[in-house]
Amino acid sequence: MKKVPERSASIASALRTVATEQAGMAALAAALDNGLSDAFAQAIELISAIGGRVIVTGVGKSGHIGAKIAATLASTGTPAFFVHPAEANHGDLGMIAKNDAIVAMSWSGESAELKSIVAYSRRFSIPLIAITSGDTSALAREADVVLLLPRVPEACPNGLAPTTSTLLQLVIGDALAVALLEAREFTPDQFRIFHPGGQLGAGLMKVKEIMHQGESLPLATVGDALRDAIVTLSRKRFGCVCIVDGEGRLAGIITDGDLARNLDKNLGALTVDDIMTRTPKTIDPDTLAGEAIAILDEKRISALVVVENDRPVGIVHFHDLLKIGVA
Repeated sequence: MKKVPERSASIASALRTVATEQAGMAALAAALDNGLSDAFAQAIELISAIGGRVIVTGVGKSGHIGAKIAATLASTGTPAFFVHPAEANHGDLGMIAKNDAIVAMSWSGESAELKSIVAYSRRFSIPLIAITSGDTSALAREADVVLLLPRVPEACPNGLAPTTSTLLQLVIGDALAVALLEAREFTPDQFRIFHPGGQLGAGLMKVKEIMHQGESLPLATVGDALRDAIVTLSRKRFGCVCIVDGEGRLAGIITDGDLARNLDKNLGALTVDDIMTRTPKTIDPDTLAGEAIAILDEKRISALVVVENDRPVGIVHFHDLLKIGVA
């Protein structure tokens, strides 16, 4: 029969792991404030100057982290892909061009599997960036730029399973990707090109791509009888009617809530001016869908008026955002 660990022991273990990895992160931050900063800046300059792609490589757990870093770089505008060193030894070296740069990852810096890629980079003068904690290692000696990570204790109690070390590799890779993203002023629109699917892609859509417009807009004019606006509200089914002045500028809004709050009055004798909200919440057509859903949630409303030059050009409803998967 398997022994079931005590909950208190499991929680204590988790806390030790978190504390050990936090200490590793603190050591990395301290390194970036000192000697690692120059090398990091050199790495950004080197990658920014190449005409090709970033080739990330590594073996074992470093390889798994490397694959993630390559994916992050590629999705944020730095063309990159992962080459496994074992496959490189059997033909994939041909995937690496002279205008590329190589980021090789090895905690010790002595991974035998990297020898062929390192030799290839030296033979064809392909820039080589090393991510390692081995300052005098074979990888560090050959590299053009060495991102020397601080030697920190692993969270593994035996000091064997890569834990804190892989976290530091992951973080320095993310730091490279973000610094490159910011250097090229990578925009949400560009980001969406690489992330068209899922909730992330939906959130990067602009309101103008999903808003209801033209004949679909529920409109009434200042001075109109309230009963006519109620008919429009019922037919358009957005839960609101936009009130415009004689020149088409947005003057206010009437919602289901406004009607409910005024049921004690003779609604048939009123005009839209009598109950409309004169400062409705509006957004710009270029507002991201993700931002729109956040506004709806914060204000606890179901629809937003899309305005351009003070004139309503569209309506975006909570249901529209649900349909595209933004929430």
